[in-house]
Amino acid sequence: MYESLFLIFLAVTGTSLAGSVKIIKQGDEALVETLGKYDGKKLQPGLNFMIPFLEQVAYQETTREQFLDIPPQTCMTRDNVSISVDAVVYWRILNIEKAYYKVKNLQSAMVTLVTTLIRSEMSKLKLEQTFMARSDVNELLLQQLDIATEPWGIKVTRVELRDIIPSLFVREAMELQMSSERKKQAAILTSEGQREAAINNAKGEAEARILQAKARQQAALLQAEAQQQQQVLNAKGTAEAVSTLAKTLESDPYATEAMQFLLAQTYLDISLKMGGEGKGTIPDPRQIPATLDGVRSLVSQQNNGKVKQLS
Repeated sequence: MYESLFLIFLAVTGTSLAGSVKIIKQGDEALVETLGKYDGKKLQPGLNFMIPFLEQVAYQETTREQFLDIPPQTCMTRDNVSISVDAVVYWRILNIEKAYYKVKNLQSAMVTLVTTLIRSEMSKLKLEQTFMARSDVNELLLQQLDIATEPWGIKVTRVELRDIIPSLFVREAMELQMSSERKKQAAILTSEGQREAAINNAKGEAEARILQAKARQQAALLQAEAQQQQQVLNAKGTAEAVSTLAKTLESDPYATEAMQFLLAQTYLDISLKMGGEGKGTIPDPRQIPATLDGVRSLVSQQNNGKVKQLS
């Protein structure tokens, strides 16, 4: 009998000793209640002892940063468009007593609060603004959640809207609008390209014509200069030939007859050529001696005049 009582005592004592020892992990805290009442006792990380049967751990939670996944919520924008929005909230416990005693089911309360604020902010924006003002909405939600959750002893560190998805009908309408905008932009770009090409072609043709005109002008100037130089050279050659001929006439007594013969032959060649081209008449052979006599007489008169001048 005594052995049975001793065994019962050891079992009760062992259970009590085991229940009086509590190990808390690093980063966690625990609240201890004495006979159901919290007297401010908290268990810190490490080995802790409690009074068996009188004290018990009421709440244990980590003080490290946590994230809260907000499921997709149906919202209405200011222009009455239905969209689905989900988010993620990062938070941590600053005061474990408030987190447990000021609100029941902390995470559920936070989800309800976040979804309410998201719907409120989305209702203030048009559909186009919801995509562009994402960062602004995140900042507003962070400020409002930080104020609303302060009595609960927690700190909201970051809020991120992940997906903003319009309804299927709205997405189809947006795709049609985007397609029409792309086609319009493509048509504008095509017309601008054609206009630029036409302008460039016109400029090219104008420049080509200007270059051709300049080239023709340059060619005409070069041709005129060449003709002028040719005329100058011909004049110099003629002057030199006349000078040589005059010297020969003065020094050779038979040069006069040779000159008469050459003039007569030249006259005949010119007359025959003009007759062949239809610009004159072929001289009558019977008139050639008389013509030659006239030429000789003209040359003789010129020579006599030169002799008189020299004398």
